[in-house]
Amino acid sequence: MHEVLALTQISDNTVVQFFYTLTDADDTQIETNHGADPIAYLHGHDGMIPAIEEALTGKSAGDTLHLTLTPEQAYGERQEGQQQRVPIKHLQGLPKGVRSWKPGMVAVVQTEQGMRQVTVIKPGLKMVLVDTNHPLAGKTLTYDIEVADVRAATDDEIAHGHAHGVGGHQH
Repeated sequence: MHEVLALTQISDNTVVQFFYTLTDADDTQIETNHGADPIAYLHGHDGMIPAIEEALTGKSAGDTLHLTLTPEQAYGERQEGQQQRVPIKHLQGLPKGVRSWKPGMVAVVQTEQGMRQVTVIKPGLKMVLVDTNHPLAGKTLTYDIEVADVRAATDDEIAHGHAHGVGGHQH
């Protein structure tokens, strides 16, 4: 008799690790994590785009998905009047070897709602004009996803509301 191992299915309170390639409506690659660590999140705890989380529910390690999201399902439509001046010292994420912020670069700032991506419009000496729309707002996006691993979350992960370890949150 051969014993068949049941693969853990993605459901609330499971930690999901996956690889993805993100492309836009013109099939231009925006980003990928192939060749790096998989991204990890705690399913059912608002740590993932809801439409992706919904599509992953019930999947197991080894499953693949081809998922196209409208702007409303992804990062929303672009909103006018979302420009804001922020002190340059609050911008994080300047690439290694780059000495200053330039228009079009994406930075990360800490807000009352947590970390947020912004796009630099006009850098100055002390203040920077940024667009607070998410850089992918207004775009139709396609995710090609490969589920790498699914496991039950630990009590700590559930209490903290996020995955720990490779691809997750490091304390």
